[in-house]
Amino acid sequence: MFLRDDQWGKLEPLMLGRKGNPGVSGRNNRLFIEAVLWHISGKCCWSELPSEFGGWNSIYMRFRRWNQSGCWRQMVDDLRDDQELSGLVKRIAAYAEQQTESAVRRKNRRVERKVYSASVKPAGKENTAPGGSEADAHWLSLVNAA
Repeated sequence: MFLRDDQWGKLEPLMLGRKGNPGVSGRNNRLFIEAVLWHISGKCCWSELPSEFGGWNSIYMRFRRWNQSGCWRQMVDDLRDDQELSGLVKRIAAYAEQQTESAVRRKNRRVERKVYSASVKPAGKENTAPGGSEADAHWLSLVNAA
């Protein structure tokens, strides 16, 4: 595995949720971190995570939530003293930033496609007379061309 027991001892307090707030921390945070490191190391895609880590979709969604909340960056800042452990968390944070940038690019492309689609008229529609059919538009375009 990726984390030694002494490293986990330093990392675990950073991952505990607030007391009295159910659902903040998962059943096994160590397995979650191990699964993320397994994925980042290039051994598999999310859906191919070994079943020993739990459900891949749950792990992926938790990773996304932590990424959106800035949890990975905060952990890097909190672990400045331990170079080795900080290095592992920095790998996760770098991957998380890459995923965020990719999501922003996809969103921008989607918006650009919508703007482009709205600005381009479908072929043949510009010659259609009000209340007329496409056949009328065809004849009208022939008459107008002459």
